[in-house]
Amino acid sequence: MKPIQGLHHITAVAGDPQKNVDFYHHLLGQRLIKRTVNFDDPGTYHFYYGDEIGTPGTIMTYFPWRHVQPGRKGNGETAAVAYTIRPEAVGFWQSWLSKNGVTSGPVETRFGADVLPFEDPDGMSLELIVSDAPATLRHWEAGPISEPHALKGFHGVTLWLDEVEATAAVLTGPMGYQFIGQEGARYRYKGASNDIGLYVDLLHRPGQAPAQFGAGSVHHIAFRTVDDAEQGEYQLALRRAGLGVTPVRDRQYFHSIYFREPGGVLFEVATDAPGFLYDEPVAELGTHLKLPPWLEEHRPKITQALPPFELKPIVKAQ
Repeated sequence: MKPIQGLHHITAVAGDPQKNVDFYHHLLGQRLIKRTVNFDDPGTYHFYYGDEIGTPGTIMTYFPWRHVQPGRKGNGETAAVAYTIRPEAVGFWQSWLSKNGVTSGPVETRFGADVLPFEDPDGMSLELIVSDAPATLRHWEAGPISEPHALKGFHGVTLWLDEVEATAAVLTGPMGYQFIGQEGARYRYKGASNDIGLYVDLLHRPGQAPAQFGAGSVHHIAFRTVDDAEQGEYQLALRRAGLGVTPVRDRQYFHSIYFREPGGVLFEVATDAPGFLYDEPVAELGTHLKLPPWLEEHRPKITQALPPFELKPIVKAQ
Protein backbone atom coordinates (compact mmCIF):
# COMPACT_ATOMS: atom_id res chain seq x y z
CA MET A 1 0.00 0.00 0.00
CA LYS A 2 1.57 3.27 -1.12
CA PRO A 3 1.17 6.38 1.03
CA ILE A 4 -1.52 8.78 -0.19
CA GLN A 5 -0.20 10.67 -3.22
CA GLY A 6 -2.35 13.75 -2.66
CA LEU A 7 -5.83 15.09 -3.31
CA HIS A 8 -8.14 13.47 -5.84
CA HIS A 9 -11.05 15.94 -5.74
CA ILE A 10 -12.85 18.40 -3.50
CA THR A 11 -16.64 18.59 -3.28
CA ALA A 12 -18.50 21.69 -2.12
CA VAL A 13 -21.98 23.21 -2.07
CA ALA A 14 -23.16 26.14 -4.19
CA GLY A 15 -26.39 28.04 -4.59
CA ASP A 16 -27.19 29.08 -8.16
CA PRO A 17 -25.90 26.63 -10.82
CA GLN A 18 -25.46 29.31 -13.49
CA LYS A 19 -23.29 31.47 -11.23
CA ASN A 20 -21.25 28.41 -10.34
CA VAL A 21 -20.62 27.48 -13.98
CA ASP A 22 -19.87 31.07 -14.94
CA PHE A 23 -17.29 31.38 -12.18
CA TYR A 24 -15.38 28.08 -12.43
CA HIS A 25 -15.71 27.30 -16.15
CA HIS A 26 -15.63 30.79 -17.65
CA LEU A 27 -13.66 32.86 -15.13
CA LEU A 28 -11.22 30.43 -13.47
CA GLY A 29 -10.83 28.38 -16.65
CA GLN A 30 -11.62 25.06 -15.00
CA ARG A 31 -13.42 23.06 -17.66
CA LEU A 32 -16.85 21.63 -16.83
CA ILE A 33 -15.83 18.05 -17.54
CA LYS A 34 -18.94 16.29 -16.27
CA ARG A 35 -22.55 17.21 -15.60
CA THR A 36 -24.43 14.56 -13.71
CA VAL A 37 -26.61 14.49 -10.60
CA ASN A 38 -26.20 13.94 -6.90
CA PHE A 39 -26.81 10.18 -6.74
CA ASP A 40 -28.50 10.59 -3.35
CA ASP A 41 -30.58 13.58 -4.51
CA PRO A 42 -31.12 13.22 -8.29
CA GLY A 43 -33.00 16.52 -8.54
CA THR A 44 -29.69 18.31 -7.91
CA TYR A 45 -26.81 18.64 -10.35
CA HIS A 46 -23.32 17.41 -9.60
CA PHE A 47 -20.83 19.50 -11.59
CA TYR A 48 -17.20 18.45 -12.02
CA TYR A 49 -14.52 20.97 -13.04
CA GLY A 50 -10.86 20.35 -13.79
CA ASP A 51 -8.22 20.39 -16.47
CA GLU A 52 -9.11 19.32 -20.01
CA ILE A 53 -9.60 15.65 -19.09
CA GLY A 54 -10.30 15.71 -15.35
CA THR A 55 -6.89 14.67 -14.04
CA PRO A 56 -7.03 13.69 -10.35
CA GLY A 57 -5.71 16.59 -8.32
CA THR A 58 -7.49 19.18 -10.49
CA ILE A 59 -11.11 18.20 -9.84
CA MET A 60 -13.44 20.60 -8.02
CA THR A 61 -17.02 19.37 -7.78
CA TYR A 62 -20.22 21.10 -6.73
CA PHE A 63 -23.74 20.32 -5.61
CA PRO A 64 -25.68 23.49 -6.53
CA TRP A 65 -28.69 23.53 -4.23
CA ARG A 66 -30.69 26.59 -5.28
CA HIS A 67 -32.44 27.23 -1.96
CA VAL A 68 -29.66 26.35 0.47
CA GLN A 69 -28.79 28.91 3.12
CA PRO A 70 -25.25 30.39 3.18
CA GLY A 71 -22.75 28.46 5.25
CA ARG A 72 -20.68 29.92 8.05
CA LYS A 73 -16.97 29.27 8.36
CA GLY A 74 -15.82 27.63 11.55
CA ASN A 75 -14.03 24.71 13.14
CA GLY A 76 -14.52 21.18 11.89
CA GLU A 77 -14.46 21.94 8.18
CA THR A 78 -12.26 22.52 5.16
CA ALA A 79 -12.16 26.30 5.30
CA ALA A 80 -10.04 27.11 2.22
CA VAL A 81 -9.10 25.50 -1.09
CA ALA A 82 -5.83 26.47 -2.79
CA TYR A 83 -4.78 26.19 -6.44
CA THR A 84 -1.23 26.49 -7.73
CA ILE A 85 -0.13 29.22 -10.15
CA ARG A 86 3.25 30.11 -11.61
CA PRO A 87 5.12 33.20 -10.30
CA GLU A 88 4.48 35.17 -13.50
CA ALA A 89 0.70 34.71 -13.14
CA VAL A 90 0.09 36.72 -9.95
CA GLY A 91 -0.40 40.06 -11.69
CA PHE A 92 -2.60 38.47 -14.33
CA TRP A 93 -4.95 37.00 -11.73
CA GLN A 94 -5.18 40.22 -9.75
CA SER A 95 -6.21 42.04 -12.94
CA TRP A 96 -8.48 39.28 -14.33
CA LEU A 97 -10.38 38.84 -11.08
CA SER A 98 -10.85 42.61 -10.73
CA LYS A 99 -12.10 42.94 -14.33
CA ASN A 100 -14.71 40.30 -13.55
CA GLY A 101 -15.93 41.93 -10.34
CA VAL A 102 -14.07 39.64 -7.91
CA THR A 103 -12.21 41.33 -5.08
CA SER A 104 -8.94 39.68 -4.12
CA GLY A 105 -7.15 40.31 -0.86
CA PRO A 106 -3.58 41.51 -0.45
CA VAL A 107 -0.89 39.02 -1.40
CA GLU A 108 0.25 37.12 1.70
CA THR A 109 3.34 35.02 2.32
CA ARG A 110 3.01 31.49 3.68
CA PHE A 111 5.84 28.99 4.00
CA GLY A 112 7.88 31.26 1.71
CA ALA A 113 5.30 31.37 -1.10
CA ASP A 114 3.01 34.18 -2.23
CA VAL A 115 -0.71 33.56 -1.62
CA LEU A 116 -3.52 35.50 -3.36
CA PRO A 117 -6.86 35.05 -1.49
CA PHE A 118 -10.39 35.64 -2.84
CA GLU A 119 -13.88 34.10 -2.66
CA ASP A 120 -16.23 32.40 -5.09
CA PRO A 121 -19.85 33.63 -5.56
CA ASP A 122 -21.02 31.68 -2.49
CA GLY A 123 -18.28 32.98 -0.22
CA MET A 124 -16.05 29.92 -0.29
CA SER A 125 -12.42 30.84 0.43
CA LEU A 126 -10.08 30.24 -2.50
CA GLU A 127 -6.34 30.85 -2.69
CA LEU A 128 -3.81 30.96 -5.50
CA ILE A 129 -0.39 29.86 -4.23
CA VAL A 130 2.77 30.47 -6.23
CA SER A 131 4.90 27.41 -6.97
CA ASP A 132 7.31 26.15 -9.64
CA ALA A 133 6.68 22.50 -8.65
CA PRO A 134 5.82 19.96 -11.37
CA ALA A 135 2.18 19.80 -12.48
CA THR A 136 1.24 16.75 -14.51
CA LEU A 137 -2.04 17.78 -16.08
CA ARG A 138 -3.55 18.66 -19.45
CA HIS A 139 -4.16 22.33 -20.14
CA TRP A 140 -7.58 23.24 -21.54
CA GLU A 141 -6.46 25.02 -24.71
CA ALA A 142 -10.00 26.04 -25.66
CA GLY A 143 -10.55 27.65 -22.26
CA PRO A 144 -10.34 31.33 -21.34
CA ILE A 145 -6.90 31.28 -19.67
CA SER A 146 -3.61 30.87 -21.55
CA GLU A 147 -1.28 28.11 -20.39
CA PRO A 148 1.31 30.33 -18.63
CA HIS A 149 -1.40 31.88 -16.44
CA ALA A 150 -3.69 28.87 -15.99
CA LEU A 151 -4.31 27.14 -12.68
CA LYS A 152 -1.98 24.17 -12.23
CA GLY A 153 -4.23 21.92 -10.20
CA PHE A 154 -4.71 21.99 -6.46
CA HIS A 155 -1.99 23.13 -4.11
CA GLY A 156 -3.90 21.92 -1.06
CA VAL A 157 -6.53 22.62 1.58
CA THR A 158 -6.75 24.25 5.00
CA LEU A 159 -8.74 22.58 7.78
CA TRP A 160 -9.91 24.65 10.75
CA LEU A 161 -9.72 22.54 13.90
CA ASP A 162 -10.23 22.87 17.63
CA GLU A 163 -7.37 20.40 18.16
CA VAL A 164 -4.81 19.17 15.64
CA GLU A 165 -3.07 16.20 17.27
CA ALA A 166 -5.60 13.47 16.47
CA THR A 167 -6.09 14.65 12.86
CA ALA A 168 -2.33 14.84 12.40
CA ALA A 169 -2.03 11.26 13.66
CA VAL A 170 -4.45 10.04 10.98
CA LEU A 171 -2.57 11.93 8.26
CA THR A 172 0.88 10.75 9.30
CA GLY A 173 -0.26 7.26 10.33
CA PRO A 174 -2.46 5.23 7.97
CA MET A 175 -2.47 7.90 5.24
CA GLY A 176 1.30 8.30 5.03
CA TYR A 177 1.56 12.11 5.01
CA GLN A 178 4.72 13.82 6.26
CA PHE A 179 4.79 16.80 8.61
CA ILE A 180 6.92 19.44 6.89
CA GLY A 181 6.56 22.60 8.94
CA GLN A 182 4.73 24.98 11.23
CA GLU A 183 4.02 28.70 11.00
CA GLY A 184 2.26 29.99 14.09
CA ALA A 185 -0.97 28.01 14.47
CA ARG A 186 -0.68 26.47 10.97
CA TYR A 187 0.75 22.96 10.57
CA ARG A 188 1.54 21.63 7.08
CA TYR A 189 1.52 18.01 5.88
CA LYS A 190 2.62 16.72 2.47
CA GLY A 191 1.48 13.74 0.42
CA ALA A 192 3.95 11.20 -0.95
CA SER A 193 4.50 12.76 -4.38
CA ASN A 194 6.13 15.72 -6.08
CA ASP A 195 3.15 16.63 -8.22
CA ILE A 196 -0.23 18.35 -7.62
CA GLY A 197 -2.61 18.49 -4.68
CA LEU A 198 0.01 17.64 -2.10
CA TYR A 199 -0.70 19.74 0.97
CA VAL A 200 -3.04 19.61 3.93
CA ASP A 201 -2.74 22.50 6.38
CA LEU A 202 -4.21 22.21 9.86
CA LEU A 203 -5.07 25.57 11.42
CA HIS A 204 -5.32 25.30 15.21
CA ARG A 205 -8.27 27.40 16.46
CA PRO A 206 -9.00 26.22 20.02
CA GLY A 207 -12.38 27.19 21.41
CA GLN A 208 -13.66 28.83 18.21
CA ALA A 209 -17.21 28.34 16.93
CA PRO A 210 -18.01 25.30 14.78
CA ALA A 211 -18.81 25.64 11.09
CA GLN A 212 -22.38 25.85 9.88
CA PHE A 213 -22.91 23.88 6.67
CA GLY A 214 -24.46 25.62 3.67
CA ALA A 215 -23.66 27.32 0.36
CA GLY A 216 -19.94 28.01 0.18
CA SER A 217 -19.08 25.04 2.43
CA VAL A 218 -16.83 22.15 1.47
CA HIS A 219 -18.73 18.88 1.80
CA HIS A 220 -15.68 16.61 1.71
CA ILE A 221 -12.13 16.27 0.46
CA ALA A 222 -11.01 13.16 -1.42
CA PHE A 223 -7.57 11.60 -1.50
CA ARG A 224 -6.07 9.54 -4.33
CA THR A 225 -5.58 5.82 -4.45
CA VAL A 226 -4.64 3.89 -7.57
CA ASP A 227 -7.26 1.16 -7.83
CA ASP A 228 -9.82 -0.97 -6.01
CA ALA A 229 -7.21 -3.31 -4.49
CA GLU A 230 -5.22 -0.49 -2.93
CA GLN A 231 -8.41 1.19 -1.76
CA GLY A 232 -9.33 -2.02 0.02
CA GLU A 233 -6.01 -1.93 1.86
CA TYR A 234 -6.72 1.64 2.97
CA GLN A 235 -10.19 0.67 4.11
CA LEU A 236 -8.70 -2.03 6.33
CA ALA A 237 -5.88 0.17 7.65
CA LEU A 238 -8.22 3.03 8.49
CA ARG A 239 -10.63 0.71 10.28
CA ARG A 240 -7.74 -0.75 12.27
CA ALA A 241 -6.93 2.83 13.29
CA GLY A 242 -10.39 3.07 14.83
CA LEU A 243 -12.09 5.12 12.10
CA GLY A 244 -15.63 4.37 10.96
CA VAL A 245 -15.05 3.76 7.26
CA THR A 246 -18.00 3.17 4.92
CA PRO A 247 -18.38 0.32 2.46
CA VAL A 248 -17.20 1.08 -1.09
CA ARG A 249 -19.56 3.38 -3.00
CA ASP A 250 -19.76 3.36 -6.81
CA ARG A 251 -19.47 6.97 -8.02
CA GLN A 252 -19.34 5.87 -11.67
CA TYR A 253 -16.06 7.68 -12.45
CA PHE A 254 -14.29 6.39 -9.34
CA HIS A 255 -14.99 4.20 -6.31
CA SER A 256 -15.10 5.81 -2.88
CA ILE A 257 -14.87 5.12 0.82
CA TYR A 258 -15.66 7.79 3.43
CA PHE A 259 -14.86 8.52 7.06
CA ARG A 260 -14.80 11.48 9.43
CA GLU A 261 -11.39 12.33 10.79
CA PRO A 262 -11.25 13.17 14.53
CA GLY A 263 -11.75 16.90 13.95
CA GLY A 264 -15.04 16.28 12.14
CA VAL A 265 -13.99 16.84 8.52
CA LEU A 266 -15.36 14.30 6.03
CA PHE A 267 -12.56 12.49 4.19
CA GLU A 268 -12.88 10.25 1.14
CA VAL A 269 -10.41 7.90 -0.49
CA ALA A 270 -11.18 7.66 -4.22
CA THR A 271 -9.71 5.54 -7.01
CA ASP A 272 -8.14 7.15 -10.07
CA ALA A 273 -9.93 4.66 -12.33
CA PRO A 274 -12.08 4.48 -14.37
CA GLY A 275 -11.92 8.27 -14.86
CA PHE A 276 -14.05 10.79 -16.73
CA LEU A 277 -13.51 9.46 -20.24
CA TYR A 278 -15.54 6.43 -19.17
CA ASP A 279 -18.69 7.65 -20.94
CA GLU A 280 -17.72 10.70 -23.05
CA PRO A 281 -14.89 11.47 -25.50
CA VAL A 282 -12.58 14.36 -24.67
CA ALA A 283 -14.25 16.76 -27.11
CA GLU A 284 -17.70 16.19 -25.55
CA LEU A 285 -16.81 16.20 -21.86
CA GLY A 286 -19.39 18.13 -19.84
CA THR A 287 -21.81 18.65 -22.71
CA HIS A 288 -24.32 15.90 -21.89
CA LEU A 289 -26.28 15.01 -18.77
CA LYS A 290 -24.75 11.70 -17.73
CA LEU A 291 -26.66 9.38 -15.41
CA PRO A 292 -25.60 6.10 -13.82
CA PRO A 293 -27.39 2.98 -15.10
CA TRP A 294 -29.62 2.76 -12.02
CA LEU A 295 -31.03 6.25 -12.67
CA GLU A 296 -31.30 6.09 -16.46
CA GLU A 297 -34.93 4.95 -16.44
CA HIS A 298 -35.82 8.11 -14.51
CA ARG A 299 -34.13 10.47 -17.01
CA PRO A 300 -37.33 12.29 -18.12
CA LYS A 301 -38.36 13.02 -14.54
CA ILE A 302 -34.82 14.04 -13.51
CA THR A 303 -34.36 16.29 -16.54
CA GLN A 304 -37.64 18.05 -15.81
CA ALA A 305 -36.65 18.72 -12.19
CA LEU A 306 -33.20 20.16 -12.95
CA PRO A 307 -32.93 23.94 -13.45
CA PRO A 308 -31.68 25.21 -16.82
CA PHE A 309 -28.20 26.67 -17.26
CA GLU A 310 -25.99 27.40 -20.25
CA LEU A 311 -22.35 27.20 -21.20
CA LYS A 312 -21.78 30.61 -22.73
CA PRO A 313 -19.20 31.25 -25.46
CA ILE A 314 -15.67 31.33 -24.07
CA VAL A 315 -14.13 34.79 -23.79
CA LYS A 316 -10.35 34.64 -23.85
CA ALA A 317 -8.58 36.61 -21.14
CA GLN A 318 -6.46 39.44 -22.47
